Amino acid sequence: MADEPARLWTVTEVATFLGIPPTTLYQWRYRGYGPRGRRVGRYLRYDPRDVRAWFAAQNDGAA
Repeated sequence: MADEPARLWTVTEVATFLGIPPTTLYQWRYRGYGPRGRRVGRYLRYDPRDVRAWFAAQNDGAA
């Protein structure tokens, strides 16, 4: 259980980490782009490991 995240991130926290507005994150989710998020009840939450892995993968294809 050592690899478990301390807690899940909110949309605002993910948007701040990525340096984008929260509305952009919602648009990405609608379009099937961006880090994987999950519903917890009526709230959208992100695993910080998923967000960091998605972000790191964006550089893999950069020129």
